[in-house]
Amino acid sequence: MLDTAPRLASPWPAWPDSPGSGLASVPADQPFTPAQVLAAASRSRGPAGDWAVLTDHREWSHGPLDLPAEPAAWYQLASGGGWQAAVADTCHPMAHDIVAARTQGLPGLSAAWCSLPFAVPVLCAPTTGSGVAALQTAVKAASAEGLPLQRMVVALTATGEGRLPAAAKAAATMLQSLVSAVVVVPFDPHIRIHGMAQSTRLGRRTAEAGAALVAAVLASAHRTWGNPLPPAPVPAGLPTESVPVRPAQPALEGVLTP
Repeated sequence: MLDTAPRLASPWPAWPDSPGSGLASVPADQPFTPAQVLAAASRSRGPAGDWAVLTDHREWSHGPLDLPAEPAAWYQLASGGGWQAAVADTCHPMAHDIVAARTQGLPGLSAAWCSLPFAVPVLCAPTTGSGVAALQTAVKAASAEGLPLQRMVVALTATGEGRLPAAAKAAATMLQSLVSAVVVVPFDPHIRIHGMAQSTRLGRRTAEAGAALVAAVLASAHRTWGNPLPPAPVPAGLPTESVPVRPAQPALEGVLTP
């Protein structure tokens, strides 16, 4: 799990069973070894085994890390760790990114994440009126830009107990024919109170939704690239000599998870 958001404090350091050295130990502008990447990852016990989480472990008084915005940098980091699969929690506004990239004639972050090898974007939105409206706007922008909607998975997260609002039901129905799959994640009081701490105590319906989400992502990948998936390309290592690096810019708020 790659926590790509620069912020003053991340909740992840308090959740793992075995904290790692954190992202600060593998700066983006310096060569690293697979052993360094593995040592940087925290270990967190989950319902289906251990997770490796790469996040910021510094105290809030240090300020946020300068994390790379370029998706290729995160792909290289995940490849360095040798994991079979990586979940990147991104934080840029997808619709705004697409429009800004088109206006400025520059490559956008959304397109760059979608272009990574075997990347399945997961668009997440709360089941509120504003959340659904933002999701629909992002889908329209992605369609206009020619991004691979047919490969994307939508996760609608319930914000409370009870039935889904009518707007969320309508959005799920509308999106079924546009994206690879739509998965509804139910409200879980344990996550609201404890986050992903004690993740083995998630509710049954939450675990089922998580399994459905993973299955939907894998099915999308298999439809696109075949089953079994071919080996993923391994990025070239960084040169050992010093090279000029563009300063990393903090990512903006939003969600896009390949």
